Amino acid sequence: MDSISLPVVSPAFEKLKRNGVWLHSLAGVLLLAHAVSHFRSENTHTLYFWCLLLISLDIFLLVIAGRDLLQQLPRVNLFFRSVEVIFFFCIGVLMILEGNEITGIVHFLLAIGYSYLFYCERALRNTEMLSFHHTGITIPSLPESRFLYWTHINGVDFTYDRIDIATSEQEDLRFDLRRNLDYEQLEHIKAFCRHYLGQV
Repeated sequence: MDSISLPVVSPAFEKLKRNGVWLHSLAGVLLLAHAVSHFRSENTHTLYFWCLLLISLDIFLLVIAGRDLLQQLPRVNLFFRSVEVIFFFCIGVLMILEGNEITGIVHFLLAIGYSYLFYCERALRNTEMLSFHHTGITIPSLPESRFLYWTHINGVDFTYDRIDIATSEQEDLRFDLRRNLDYEQLEHIKAFCRHYLGQV
């Protein structure tokens, strides 16, 4: 019995994709607010101000015009996420150098948060796969895929378009399949469940 991998729709990934637009919007608002505060505090408006303004406007343009683009082209999303990380980190450094430690720390925390999002969103480049192995099941999760040993699985319920996994930790996981199972795949999964879980 060979391992079998199936492309699935992972709820955690879908939630991250949906929230990506709001997280980009938040970054755009924060960068624009920082640009406005910088504009008020200076007589001459430096390159730094114009960079902040242009990046925040670029992010807003991307959010308004390219909502689907962020989901369909993960590299564009990752590029803008990396720009947000760099800007928040640089603003944090600038704030600390100017003696605004609290504001600097807040921006460092934002940079760390957006770095974590970048790390998670890298996984969106690949199709989420659910795999049955002789030792257990690999499920797509964030920030990385999880591996469940057969001893930690109470049951697997499956149809042609969905797989439900009940774990020993009272966790119910549901994955919709990207394409329906064919007869051979269904029998393959049945064989795994019969052998390792004693399911009929």
